[in-house]
This record gives sequence, structure tokens and C-alpha cells, in this order.
Amino acid sequence: MCELYVKADPILYESRSRSLRICGVVTTLRLENQFWDILGEIAAVDGMTTNQLITKLYEEVMDYRGEVVNFASFLRVSCTRYLSKQRAQIPGLSLVSTKSEALKI
Repeated sequence: MCELYVKADPILYESRSRSLRICGVVTTLRLENQFWDILGEIAAVDGMTTNQLITKLYEEVMDYRGEVVNFASFLRVSCTRYLSKQRAQIPGLSLVSTKSEALKI
């Protein structure tokens, strides 16, 4: 069982930082490469760039919760929730709403 995990390509868990503008503020996010790949996949499904997706997620979580204590962790959890939903083959893989609704996953 552990071979599945220990044989993972180290590049997948190497961290990478990206600078992006969220709500007019330039910020840097540091995530593992695998999470950047998943965010890219989610963005493609939703017809957005990765930066647009991240901005949309930030706006929606702020509207819903009023704060984000650890946005990088929020993005990681969003990725795992997306994969869980995808694995369950539930219709509507979109992670963000088109009308600023709260996350439904």
C-alpha cells in the first residue's frame, strides 16, 4: 500500500510560489506542484485561468465566511474536495459558482 505514496515523483510535492493579484492586491501563494496542477484542472473545467479561479474562490469564501485564516490551506482542501466529488462522479464538477453563490461541495 505505501508504494503508492512513497514512489510519488518528488516534483509533485515540491513547493512553488506564484505571485498573483487578488482584489487589487499582489500576493504570493506557495503550494505544492500537485495542487497547482489540480487548480489548473479545475480552472479549465470552469473555463478560467488559474489566477481567475483563485480570485473567484477568494471572493466567494470572503463573501461566505467574512475571513480566510489560511488561504493556501483552503485551496488545498478545495482541491481534495474537487477530487472527491470527481471520484464520486457527481454531476456539476464546477468548484465555483457563476453567480457568487457559496461553495456547494
